[in-house]
Amino acid sequence: MRLRLLTGTDLVGGLADALAGGPPVAPGPEARLLPALGLDEPVEPGTAAVVTTSGSTGEPKAVVLGANAVRFAATAAHHRLGGPGEWVCALPTQHVAGLMTIARAVVAGTRVRCARSDLADLPEPDGRTYLSLVAAQLDRALADARLRAVLPDYAAILVGGSAVPVGLRDRAREAGIRVVTTYGMSETCGGCVYDGVPLDGVRVEIEAENEADPGVGRLSLGGPMAFSGYRLRPDLTREVLSGDLVRTNDRGRWLDGRLQVLGRIDDVVISGGAKVDLGAAQRACDEEFGPGVLALLAVPDERWGHRLVAVTTGDHDLTEVRNRLEPRLGRAVAPRELRRAATLAYTSIGKIDRTALLRCWHEKGEDGVTG
Repeated sequence: MRLRLLTGTDLVGGLADALAGGPPVAPGPEARLLPALGLDEPVEPGTAAVVTTSGSTGEPKAVVLGANAVRFAATAAHHRLGGPGEWVCALPTQHVAGLMTIARAVVAGTRVRCARSDLADLPEPDGRTYLSLVAAQLDRALADARLRAVLPDYAAILVGGSAVPVGLRDRAREAGIRVVTTYGMSETCGGCVYDGVPLDGVRVEIEAENEADPGVGRLSLGGPMAFSGYRLRPDLTREVLSGDLVRTNDRGRWLDGRLQVLGRIDDVVISGGAKVDLGAAQRACDEEFGPGVLALLAVPDERWGHRLVAVTTGDHDLTEVRNRLEPRLGRAVAPRELRRAATLAYTSIGKIDRTALLRCWHEKGEDGVTG
């Protein structure tokens, strides 16, 4: 069988057919990612869907998700959340988070409805209903009176794609919204760790980075939700997949019995001889200034190795930013330069796109430096 390229609501019926043994589906990606799908090549038996990755940190890849993996992930999610329900999809369906919103409804035999990404047309729940968002969507929703009134009626709102600032989670819960933070990736059928606790049947392994801190290291996720491999790329598959264990590029540790994801392996840079964890530093920025206000970047520097700089959408100057961040991060990590931007760059699933921000930083040169 060959892939069926589908988009939007057509994925509902297409995915149902695929899970029943019919032709697998490929949510229509950006044009630049199409070659990774290999549409003219046959697909491995048992495949339900093939999802492209963003390619923001490397070459585009297509992730093959088996029907059994998708069914397991959907069923395990409902078991953790308290039972099957309807789903509202407000995320891009070409990515695994949006696709799995549809898959959970299909597997449970419930209804799936769609909403715009800005949630302007978000429907009121009709019975037990779930919603998946990224942190930026939730942050904007909390500023809207109608949405603040509607969201508490949802049985749960999954928030993933990137770290969720503690302040944002607290504001949502104070508004009566049940927020469930998720961690996972395309290769694990989306989120498979909820509020720091793996779903039943999912295991987490940590590969220690150094003897000084053996509890921190590279994360691997294992279980029936693991992908089958990268489409037409057995070489890449061997680097990531061992049995049902998916080796990630993320760092983490156990804290009070819950998994704490610390950021990507390549988020750790050296600045002036000091090791800087950009993931931890960005979480501090989000908690101090709010999501979407300030992004911390590491720019290559001949003297320092990397120098820390920041882009802000606010009215802050460099002195204020440094004074607010130094007590939390230390003087070495506080940014040395600051530039303003109308908006920060994000990937389509809500992660800060540092690659795009760094490209703009270099292209802009010294224009726009404030301090």
